[in-house]
Amino acid sequence: MSDGRKHRGAHPADRKLFAAKHHEALRQAVRDLSWLLSHDYAPAASLKLVGDHFALRERQRLAVARAACSDRQKDYRERILQPLESIKNQNLLIDGFNIIVTMEAALSGGVLIRCRDGCIRDMSSVHGSYRSVAETEQAIRLISETLLGAEPASAVWLLDQPVSNSGRLAQKIREMAAENNWPWSVEAMMNPDKAIRSSDRIAVTSDSNILDGVKGWINLSQILITRHLTEAWIVDLRD
Repeated sequence: MSDGRKHRGAHPADRKLFAAKHHEALRQAVRDLSWLLSHDYAPAASLKLVGDHFALRERQRLAVARAACSDRQKDYRERILQPLESIKNQNLLIDGFNIIVTMEAALSGGVLIRCRDGCIRDMSSVHGSYRSVAETEQAIRLISETLLGAEPASAVWLLDQPVSNSGRLAQKIREMAAENNWPWSVEAMMNPDKAIRSSDRIAVTSDSNILDGVKGWINLSQILITRHLTEAWIVDLRD
């Protein structure tokens, strides 16, 4: 699928790769990978071992990798998870690309993975380049209006500056915030993951690299899909 696509929907092979007949094998692969991670085996080697054992294709391996986590990671993420109501009068940090791309995929029929830690993750990859799609504005509005319903004091959307078109996305969020009087600001920076991990603010993200370092987070993608996008295509890879 080229960068010129107008939607962030399903990969052409996803209907076959994530058909119901594969779900049990994928769930077993997640269980096995999670066991290996829990016993401190190297992630890349563990994924190759599990993927080869179950003869998984590349996108199936990606799904298993995103769904799996160690017992320690799962316990920590669950312990610091905050309910949406907890953000009242709080200042938030929003992992911009993470939540927007997930919602773009959900709105356009892309496959989503329900993961072991309770997150819903997409199968898209920014890989240094981002292009807005038809669902981008709708995604920003849905995220914003749901957060505003819980009355936060403010939020800073953080975007990866090295990603192409991050400036355009930042401007889009700023314009929508100004038009709707949303208490948002936007910053494009070199390492937003590090900034979120080092902050005491509640994080809005499902990025596993961030979740293991934050003080608290809300599982917004799961909330949005459960409340507003019940027809989204979700493959549940939990036990």
